[in-house]
Amino acid sequence: MKYAVKNTAAEKSIIKDLALAPSGCRKLEWVSQHMPVLSIIKKEFEQIRPLAGIKIACCLHLEAKTGYLLQTLKAAGADVAACACNPLSTQDDVAAALVDSGIDIFAFHGETMEEYQKFLEKTLDHMPDAIIDDGADLITCLHKSRREQAKQVVGGCEETTTGIIRLKSMDRDNSLLFPVIAVNDAYMKYLFDNRYGTGQSVWDGINRTTNLVAAGKNVVVVGYGWCGKGVSMRAKGMGAKVIVTEIDPIKANEAIMDGFRVMPMSEAAKYGDIFITVTGNINVIRKEHMEVMKDRAILANAGHFDVEISKKDLNSLAVSREKIKNNIEQFVLEDGRRLYLLADGRLVNLAAGDGHPAEVMDLSFSLQALSLLYVVNNKKELGNHVYNVPEEIDKKIAYLKLQAEGIRIDELTEEQRDYLDNWDTNI
Repeated sequence: MKYAVKNTAAEKSIIKDLALAPSGCRKLEWVSQHMPVLSIIKKEFEQIRPLAGIKIACCLHLEAKTGYLLQTLKAAGADVAACACNPLSTQDDVAAALVDSGIDIFAFHGETMEEYQKFLEKTLDHMPDAIIDDGADLITCLHKSRREQAKQVVGGCEETTTGIIRLKSMDRDNSLLFPVIAVNDAYMKYLFDNRYGTGQSVWDGINRTTNLVAAGKNVVVVGYGWCGKGVSMRAKGMGAKVIVTEIDPIKANEAIMDGFRVMPMSEAAKYGDIFITVTGNINVIRKEHMEVMKDRAILANAGHFDVEISKKDLNSLAVSREKIKNNIEQFVLEDGRRLYLLADGRLVNLAAGDGHPAEVMDLSFSLQALSLLYVVNNKKELGNHVYNVPEEIDKKIAYLKLQAEGIRIDELTEEQRDYLDNWDTNI
């Protein structure tokens, strides 16, 4: 295949180098073999082209698994444009391969925040009918500076916890200008992506970056939502001693019963060897915590934005800072203690790793594809609110996954259905 071919996407796009496409194609081919549910949906989409004539704008981590989602949307007949939702998570070879396949891409690894914002705008210049977002930056941009354009959007889907928090705030303020499906809140997303995907990929990023053992170390997991559960579970499995910090008393009790120590960050900061933030909130590790940390403590973030570890406070405490290894920056404090920040405080599993496993993202991106189609098909019935993924879509993905794995399950008999549906049944 000739990768220097001229096409519309290549002329419009802004990427590192189109010549990298062969490597990206190989990555896309690899993940496609391990994403059977999305492959089933893609094959169906190719036959009926349900999104023909629809323009879609996406803001996602531009790596192979998301690339396969974009190709699935294109197979459905959509005109697709995409930018990155993180300046450090783009795989340039995948971006090149997507451009070569006719998708407009505005992203390259290591883009500045000015370029990041510019690429959001370029993607919105696509004049999309529908949005797929990860962190809600694209949707927020529409609502802040392109409100008239936003009114023409039929709807969107949001991938992650942080984005859902922002969108639900907009919904409460009656500021949302089109309906959005909270894909993150679907069972087939958070039970698997957030727990097993985050749990594995975060440690993959930390391990390959530091090349240090987890066994025997005190690992402080900040936040015990589904992502925090996954990170804690994997840390325990590697022999780490896990400490959880929480603000929710119910989740704190759950962490205790799962076998972990629970304490406030002011105490945990004194013990931790590795800190991992997974809250979706700002400054959960800050100056007063850094002031009591051990020498050589490692700080990693697994939340969507780089605000969970206060880089401002870290800079203010440091007398010197130095990049000592790829994705590791050393901050030397006045008393000689060294704190290490991984991946500039950005998503460690994507900025310093390859993100979630393909089999896990198969479920999440299948939800994205079917949820977006649902929004487009039901635009007249949906108000400007945040909606859960319809139960029938959630269950369809579950059944397709079992089908792909060759697994069968039981069904209720008529007698059992009647029993469950009738409160007055005589036993």
